[in-house]
Amino acid sequence: MDKQKKVLILCTGNSCRSIMAEALVNANLGACVKAFSSGVKASGTVNIFAKKILQQSGLWRDEYHSKNLNEVINSDYDLIVTVCDNAKENCPIFPKKVKTIHVGFVDPSGKDEKEYKKTLIELEDRLLPVIKQTLCL
Repeated sequence: MDKQKKVLILCTGNSCRSIMAEALVNANLGACVKAFSSGVKASGTVNIFAKKILQQSGLWRDEYHSKNLNEVINSDYDLIVTVCDNAKENCPIFPKKVKTIHVGFVDPSGKDEKEYKKTLIELEDRLLPVIKQTLCL
């Protein structure tokens, strides 16, 4: 098999949607894709409900944390995915040319825990097929 492709999932704060997406991709598409996440204005923390949902789903890894763009911008990626409108509009120019797509999701921050579960399911239903189609086929 060819080497693993790399996808960077960008959001604003890198506290919820992008980390949940990173975990889903690594758990479900790990044979062909390694996912990373970052925030255009990273919060520095993982949302407690996002972490709890990932733990309950068996997707959490201790390596997941909120990362600033400076930590990831110089890596080589095969695909960049923005998962919120703010990240799409403020997506930086990367040192190397890379395909960038947008698949937007509503931010569950400030809502109750069930909204985080809905976001995880939506990420799985809408984002995983796009990444699989783009990088795994």
